[in-house]
Amino acid sequence: MHHGTTITQFIAEEQRHIPGATGDFTALLNDIVTACKMISNQVNHGALVGALGSADSENIQGETQKKLDVLSNQMFIQCTEWSGHVGALASEEMDDIYDIPAEYPRGKYLLTFDPLDGSSNIDVNVSVGTIFSILRVAGNEKPIANDFLQAGTQQVAAGYALYGPSTMLVLTTGQGVNGFTLDQNIGEFILTHPNMTIPADTAEFAINASNSRFWEAPVKRYVDECLAGKEGPREKDFNMRWIASMVAEVHRILTRGGVFMYPMDSKMSAKGQGGKLRLLYEANPMSFIVEQAGGGSITGAQRIMELQPESLHQRVPVILGSRNEVERIQGYHSAD
Repeated sequence: MHHGTTITQFIAEEQRHIPGATGDFTALLNDIVTACKMISNQVNHGALVGALGSADSENIQGETQKKLDVLSNQMFIQCTEWSGHVGALASEEMDDIYDIPAEYPRGKYLLTFDPLDGSSNIDVNVSVGTIFSILRVAGNEKPIANDFLQAGTQQVAAGYALYGPSTMLVLTTGQGVNGFTLDQNIGEFILTHPNMTIPADTAEFAINASNSRFWEAPVKRYVDECLAGKEGPREKDFNMRWIASMVAEVHRILTRGGVFMYPMDSKMSAKGQGGKLRLLYEANPMSFIVEQAGGGSITGAQRIMELQPESLHQRVPVILGSRNEVERIQGYHSAD
C-alpha cells in the first residue's frame, strides 16, 4: 500500500537539489524526527507511564519544570549527540550549551530547541509541542555559547512538532513550509500539508488579555479596534483565541490565518525582561516558518529575524501571523 511521501524521502529529495551536499544535514533532520516521535509517545501515554506532574525543579528562567520537560530534553540530546552531525546544543531547559561528549565526533551544525513548548498545559491534556532551529558552526573550533548568537536570517532550517489529536511536524529549510502527519500504523511522518501558506488577511487574533492593563499603546490600539467589531474603525468582527502554547497558536495561524501576540508590556519592563518568549529557540524558528509561509514576524517595530542576539536565553516581544495585520501593527508602533 502506498502511504504517500515520507519525511525521510522528502528530505532526501530536497538534498539532491543542493550542490555539494554531504548528507549530514539530512541525517541530522532524521535524528530530530526520531526525537519528536519519542516525545510524542511520552506525551500520548502521559499518566500511564508516570510522565505527568512537576519535576520539582526550575529552569534558568525560573519556570517550574514538568517531568516531561526534563524527559523531552533528555530525549533530544540522546537522539542527536552521538551521530557526528551536531557541534553543540542549546535548550530552554539547560543553563548553558551542551557540549558533545568526547567519545562522539563533533559535527558542523548547532541545534537550539524548546523540547516541550506549552508544558504548563500538559496536565490538562491541551496540545503542546517541540520547537527547533538549526544553525551552522562558524569555525572549526569547539563551539561556545557565543557561536549560537546568530541572527535568525542565518538559520539553515527550523521546525516544530505538534502533539495534538494527531502528531504533526512542520518544517522549513528556506524553500517554503511543509507539514507532515505521523502515521502511527507505520511509524512514519507522511507529507499531508505541502506548501503551507498563511492568508494575508484575517479576522482572528490571539493574545493574553489578562495583561491588557500593561500593554503598550500600539498594541492596546490594535486590540481595541478589533474588539470594536463592525461598528469600529476596522468595520468587521474579529475572534480572539488564546491557548498558551506557542506551537498550537502558530499551527492554527499556518492553517487558517490569524495573528499571535506576546508583546512587550510595562510589567516585563519593570522586571528588566526584554519580552516573554526566547529569541533563539522560540521566536527565531517560528519567525522563519511564518515568513516562509508568507506571513510577517516582528517585535513591534522591528523584524525579529534581523535582531542580533546578545545572550543564549534572551527574551523578545513577538507579534507574528497574517502579513497585512502584522504590517498594520508595525505601523502603529512606528507612529507611536
